[in-house]
Amino acid sequence: MQELNRKTVEEFREAEKLPVIAVLENVRSAYNVGSLFRTADAFLLESIFITGYTAFPPHKEIRKTALGAEDTVRWKYFKTASEAITELRQLGYAIFAVEQVHNSNLLHQTDFSQMDKVAVIFGNEVAGVEQSTINQCDGAVEIPQLGMKHSLNIATAAGVVLWEIVRTHLNKK
Repeated sequence: MQELNRKTVEEFREAEKLPVIAVLENVRSAYNVGSLFRTADAFLLESIFITGYTAFPPHKEIRKTALGAEDTVRWKYFKTASEAITELRQLGYAIFAVEQVHNSNLLHQTDFSQMDKVAVIFGNEVAGVEQSTINQCDGAVEIPQLGMKHSLNIATAAGVVLWEIVRTHLNKK
């Protein structure tokens, strides 16, 4: 593990985080939530905002996939996505829904380099991000999909989207 240069829990908590927040809106699978915690840990995200009926720690299924990241990654619960968006605006975040909608931008064509702080909203596994939430965002991004299916599991989609944003931030340094 030393060869991996893995941070201790204390080092992780004290490490400078990237100004990126993942917002989960009505995600029904606690396993997906746990996976997002692990991804947030891997990329040193600022935090996760959890909204609606999305499960939050402590939770057995989150713990199973988060593998301890639920204890180190900062998170906050909001009753509604609108409340989370209000706080994100106060904190100066650019806010994007991750959704296939009219006028969405392809992920790889979205210039995150000009944004100091970015929040991305991931929605329910079946219904996606609610339209009322999309209406409050600065825009929407979608992952290009070339096959027959035009959807990805939320944990997979989050990994792809968050890596693109993190990669952009790393290239700015």
